[in-house]
Amino acid sequence: MSKKQAKCKICRRLGTKLFLKGEKCFSPKCPLVRRPYPPGQRKKRKTTMSEYNKELREKQKLRNWYNLKEAQFKRYVKEVLKKRASSKKGQDAPTLLIQKLEMRFDNIVFRMGFAKSRAEARQLISHGHFLINQKRVNIPSYQLKKGDKVSVAEASRKKKIFRDLAVALKKKQIPSWLSVDPQKLEGVVKALPTLEEVAPPVEISMVFEFYSR
Repeated sequence: MSKKQAKCKICRRLGTKLFLKGEKCFSPKCPLVRRPYPPGQRKKRKTTMSEYNKELREKQKLRNWYNLKEAQFKRYVKEVLKKRASSKKGQDAPTLLIQKLEMRFDNIVFRMGFAKSRAEARQLISHGHFLINQKRVNIPSYQLKKGDKVSVAEASRKKKIFRDLAVALKKKQIPSWLSVDPQKLEGVVKALPTLEEVAPPVEISMVFEFYSR
């Protein structure tokens, strides 16, 4: 099975669009639209799920949405739980988790429209095509901060994948907490994202319950 087919089966298995394949996910060709039931079934069956399976399902949705491996994702959740436990103000755990995930370098590149998917963003970053504050960074998990500037490296701008990017960016809807200059092929993190704006297709409380078992 190819990786592309596997990604479509993840969405079908979880019953939610996770936008793992960029533009195809928005088209009528999306396998979840054409076959809205789990792989291996001719139609969706009604099943009763245990609490554990519900929590597992929500965890898998969020992990796959951000294109993370289990060890990476679990580390983020544990860090947030630890931070909340040590905070006197009792910070909101779902918001803290989403902010950590959204401020990853690969996610920012995707959100700014420089890549069609988080998977593509990760690959482009690993190949050294992007700068943070004029310095080349090739670590997809790098955590950005408010005020950081992301730009396409000068040497990469003539490559086919970036050649028509300025035109595509003019049509791209950018989150309010980011700003992008299509002509300069650069963007700035203006603020931390809110949980309401990100609106992940998940019940995040169940994610924490899963890892608290």
